[in-house]
Amino acid sequence: MTDFEGLIRVLVEGQVEFILVGGAAATAHGSSRLTTDLDVVYGRSKQNLDRLASCLAPHHPYLRGAPEGLPFQFDARTLRSGLNFTLITDLGALDLLGEIPGGGRYEDLLPHTIELDLFGVSCRCVTLSRLIDVKRAAGRPKDFDALAELEAIREEQDSGGTQ
Repeated sequence: MTDFEGLIRVLVEGQVEFILVGGAAATAHGSSRLTTDLDVVYGRSKQNLDRLASCLAPHHPYLRGAPEGLPFQFDARTLRSGLNFTLITDLGALDLLGEIPGGGRYEDLLPHTIELDLFGVSCRCVTLSRLIDVKRAAGRPKDFDALAELEAIREEQDSGGTQ
């Protein structure tokens, strides 16, 4: 089971530049759907990759679904060499995304974020409207299934209702 609070705290306390996306972002906006992993778009500057590698290393990140014993070195060099990583850590499942369909890179998404207080820490989360765009662009059946609920939440917010 993924410790969402633990993962978010590790990233925030490590001063990692990241944006919450995916199912956890949907939940933060009021979705009732469950998610099993934390999806984040992360900044790819050298300093941010160093911070990301440093703060996650104590939690033993490993490629999710990879055969046990497959050599994998999680460090800033690995992050620089790749883009998107689906990981399992001591705190649970984490997807590190260098860019996402319909949203782009960290810098592209940044203007489409809001600051949220989650678990007593402040972090950036993609806006509901951009999350809808991203889910539509991803084109996966599970994303299409989530769209109706997310659009209903947006409609309620637009009509002056509460989340």
